[in-house]
Amino acid sequence: MTETTHTQTTPPGGAARPRSPEFRLAADALRGLRQDLFHDAFAYRPLPRREAGGRLARRSGRVKEYGAWAPHVAVAALGLLAMLFAVASSEAGLPSALCGLLALGPVLLTLARPVGAFWCSLAASTAAAVVGGADGWSDWPWLPGSFLSHLVVLTVVALRTRPRTAAWMWALTAVYGFLAGNAFGGGHYNTNVGPMLVVSALLLLVVTVRQIRREAAQEVSAQQTVTAVERSRRTLLEERTTIARELHDVVAHHMSVVAIQAEAAPYRVENPPPELEKAFATIRENAVAALTELRRVLGVVRAEDYEAPDAPQPTLADLDGLLANVRETGLEAEKAVTGAVRELPQGVELSAYRIVQEALSNTLRHAPGAGARVEIGYVLGGLGLRIVNGAPPASALLKPSPGAGHGITGMRERVAMLNGEMTAGPTADGGYEVTVFLPVPLDTAIEGEA
Repeated sequence: MTETTHTQTTPPGGAARPRSPEFRLAADALRGLRQDLFHDAFAYRPLPRREAGGRLARRSGRVKEYGAWAPHVAVAALGLLAMLFAVASSEAGLPSALCGLLALGPVLLTLARPVGAFWCSLAASTAAAVVGGADGWSDWPWLPGSFLSHLVVLTVVALRTRPRTAAWMWALTAVYGFLAGNAFGGGHYNTNVGPMLVVSALLLLVVTVRQIRREAAQEVSAQQTVTAVERSRRTLLEERTTIARELHDVVAHHMSVVAIQAEAAPYRVENPPPELEKAFATIRENAVAALTELRRVLGVVRAEDYEAPDAPQPTLADLDGLLANVRETGLEAEKAVTGAVRELPQGVELSAYRIVQEALSNTLRHAPGAGARVEIGYVLGGLGLRIVNGAPPASALLKPSPGAGHGITGMRERVAMLNGEMTAGPTADGGYEVTVFLPVPLDTAIEGEA
């Protein structure tokens, strides 16, 4: 027979009892009360100027400037009105002046310290009732001026805070009213707590509904903006995918055919000369290299984000290979470098290589048989490039390709992306010249050398 023993362990200090939903709700409510009306209650938060919109935006001059201060003027006017009520309903002399100031002060304070103005309004209402109550405390705890002043304070503070704060202010106003109303003679005197609670509830309800509608409109507007941006991104991605598909189907197909035909051509000629075999091998190598580069570019175009490819990008150090490649096609190309050669940022190196590559390609297409010269100048403020070719000789076997492509446009875009300068145009002897300056900050160049 097996005996089972149940052992119950209690953590040190006693197990924490689970809190009831009511307790958690009350704790959250008190936490919200402390956050809304006690934490940094007198923090300085000036009322901002109203943004120009609607009819105000179509006006100019002083009307538009003064209109931005309209909320401040409205609050000050209501404060003056409350002060007049307080002066008119109090005893003449010093009590009247004190009641007027006690009614005006909290209203003006809402322009700079809104939450603190609420607490000042409760204190000012008590002080004004004590100082100016001359008719048997029939208006306890709010005199006419204090009544209007407190309503204005509640409305302005509710407009400047969250809807939850309005509910807390109304609840505290009710607690204050019942405590102050029963503080003298157990409620023997007439009080105006009921009218205050009814009128303030209506005002705060209107303000709260307005606040909720405005927040909902802002959320809808933000959601629409996000949706529009997402729609634009999706449309752009679809367009890029279409472009990549067309490039693959057209260019990749023809380049593959060129590579295959260049590889098979020497076998179709009996005893081909070495020059012909070398030319076909160069054609095949260029076609294969172009296919590799095209696949890499298509991968970037199809990608949703523009991340840099993992493959190493060509730099100015690879120009010798580029020049050797174009020399095999019959182009006489030479290179001249001036200044202290140093490592430049990757974007500058890549753009410079592509600009030289495109300029030499344009020479092959539009000036076959002409010589080209590539000049690279390392200066203190950046990198200078000059690619110039002569006029095509009249005895050239190949004819220049007609029309203009997008090579110059692409070069200008690369230069503009780096905030550089570029000029391109024909020379006096019938050739063509491309001059580029790519700026490089001095600190970037020093980091590159390091």
